[in-house]
Amino acid sequence: MTRPRLSILSLALLPAPLLALAACGGGTAAGDQGHELSASALDAVVAEPGVPREELARRIDALFALPGIGETRAVIVMHNGRIVAERYGEGYGEETRFVGWSMSKTITGVMIGMLVADGKLRLDETPPIPRWQRPGDPRGEITLRQLLQMRSGLRHTETAEPPFDADTVRMLFLQGRDDMARWAEAQPLEAEPGSKFEYSTATSVILADIAARVLAPGAKPDTRRAAVDDFLKARLFGPLGMFSTVPEYDAAGTLIGGSMIHATARDWARFGEFMRRQGSVKGVQLVPRAWITFMTSPSPRAPDYGAQLWLNRPSGTDRQVLFADRGPSDLFSLVGHLGQYVLVSPDQRLVVVRLGKTDDDLRAPLMGALAQIVQLYRKD
Repeated sequence: MTRPRLSILSLALLPAPLLALAACGGGTAAGDQGHELSASALDAVVAEPGVPREELARRIDALFALPGIGETRAVIVMHNGRIVAERYGEGYGEETRFVGWSMSKTITGVMIGMLVADGKLRLDETPPIPRWQRPGDPRGEITLRQLLQMRSGLRHTETAEPPFDADTVRMLFLQGRDDMARWAEAQPLEAEPGSKFEYSTATSVILADIAARVLAPGAKPDTRRAAVDDFLKARLFGPLGMFSTVPEYDAAGTLIGGSMIHATARDWARFGEFMRRQGSVKGVQLVPRAWITFMTSPSPRAPDYGAQLWLNRPSGTDRQVLFADRGPSDLFSLVGHLGQYVLVSPDQRLVVVRLGKTDDDLRAPLMGALAQIVQLYRKD
């Protein structure tokens, strides 16, 4: 949900070993832990992972063993479409479903792409939201493209910091919880549509509502829920083999498409591999390649954001979500609250999944450890 803003001061407050890890661009800081690898840590990596096996095991071990980066609950590394490393924290395993938090946004973005490809929506037209279509309502100028790129201009404030009174909390848990889309769509403009980047979980809920309106026009909550659920299973989860995936819906039958999709680590990895392959699986194109290109192209108002996912590029601000100075520029990522990541690096044929619980002030060293795994692999 909220994205980290890492300042020079916050880095200065890190313990010395973690500061070195956060800042390093290579070397063995993540792997140099001063202890021998356990048999289980080495067993988590296949015999031929495409890089030195012990070094990959050591860098994955850093995610579980280093102090000060939170709790890592699952790690999967896929290379060339196969799992080369898979490890879980105590109490978690292959069958555990992990909430994606804001990683759910990327699934919502793909669903919208399928509806655009079906001819049911158009990128540069205003979406079918009745209250925005009233004469004189300036929100009628908002386009689907602007919603996807988080530049709608709507007054949405995204944060999970105290006093926990932000729009996201109000929508998910307080005034808006029974009809989240209605709450999100009722917010006024604070900027001209298209002019300002504003990361927003509420925007992704609006996108999910748009999908329900297209798939089940005028329907009751149960019908809306069933229509979206059936669409996702038939068009995405089923073909990808993501059979563990469980989306949540509010009382109005709207997918909580900004935060509440659950899946196993393997299924999150399957989705990352699908994105790496430009929207195809087993030779079948589930969504046009051009749509994935659109999703992974910089927003006009945020060079580090595409359409419902993050890009490994400098933001031009103090916002640091990935590691632009230490990884490929074509790398992109699903990113979720409390340190959920599905990192996708097409040129390296690489997908890295990390699931767990890490507070925002510890994101810098976590990013350092993830960057070191990515840096082991070469580009094609």
